[in-house]
Amino acid sequence: MSLKKIFLPAFLFIVSYTVNAQYTEVINSNRPGVSRSAFSVGTNVAQLEVGPFTVKEEHTPLNYEVSGFGIDFAARYGLLLPQLELNIEGTYQNDTFTDNRSLIPDENKRSNFKNLTLGAKYLVYDPYKNSEEEKPNLYSFHANKRFQWKSLIPAVSVYLGANFDTKDNPFTAPDVEGFSPKVMIATQNNFSSGWVMVLNLIKDRIGSEFSDFQYILTLTKAINQNVVLFGETQGIKSDFYADNLFRFGGAYLWGKDLQLDTALTFNTKDTPSVFSVNFGVSYRLDFHEDAKPDNGVSAEEEAERKASKKRKKSKKDKKKGDGDSGDDKKQKKEVQDIDFDDED
Repeated sequence: MSLKKIFLPAFLFIVSYTVNAQYTEVINSNRPGVSRSAFSVGTNVAQLEVGPFTVKEEHTPLNYEVSGFGIDFAARYGLLLPQLELNIEGTYQNDTFTDNRSLIPDENKRSNFKNLTLGAKYLVYDPYKNSEEEKPNLYSFHANKRFQWKSLIPAVSVYLGANFDTKDNPFTAPDVEGFSPKVMIATQNNFSSGWVMVLNLIKDRIGSEFSDFQYILTLTKAINQNVVLFGETQGIKSDFYADNLFRFGGAYLWGKDLQLDTALTFNTKDTPSVFSVNFGVSYRLDFHEDAKPDNGVSAEEEAERKASKKRKKSKKDKKKGDGDSGDDKKQKKEVQDIDFDDED
């Protein structure tokens, strides 16, 4: 039997166990897209996600252009419960607004936070928790690649945040100032073959005259254990600003606590046209410890206890007979008939 046939089932089991937990063995970042995962970073995990970007906008009817740079950032922390995450996130931009309607262009330098929000996210439903059906088939690689109807049921989390906007902010509507609420529903589907879909429904700056509604749909594909590609669409609707943005990019896992990423953002209109390039990094400080169940035994100790019990039972059953029983022969024949590389 090849090494592939020996280690592949074990690897699939580890991946399945990791996906079904809030805490993951490797960093779980929201970057490089702008959607928010339904899952938290895990208890006692602190995570920082930052990404500088360039921006270029041109408004054809109003004959102005914007050119500059900025930085997206988010700090996340898993507090008390596996389902709970506290976070602060924002976008700071520094640019030059050029009005070309006169013979001599009028330039105006601007800088401020486009958004700055403190919030909390809580996972209210996890279809993968304690799911027996999610366990991989240890005897068939192709069985684990098949579509599962249960994957259509998403994990769901709710988010409540508070925006803070300064007075006379050039990036916000005229009446937006001080604190305003933000709410969001985030869903996540983990499909087979490394596909993940995230959907965010957002109501932002509630109570202001120019409150907006947003949707963000992100689809990612894991190419291998280190590389992920993604595509994303974001719709924004308000009386102050409306747009449909598209993003494409990828991320590279550089160690279990470090991720690098890049993405392009653009739209298809000229009121204004948008083009942006960003590069990002995500890093986590992992202080997570597996909680012990009510009997005071850790998960690792419980697994070792069960394995030891199985070994003792196997030895005891072996001593009962001098040779192979009919059942033993049947079991051996079934094992010999297993084909990990079956293409059916």
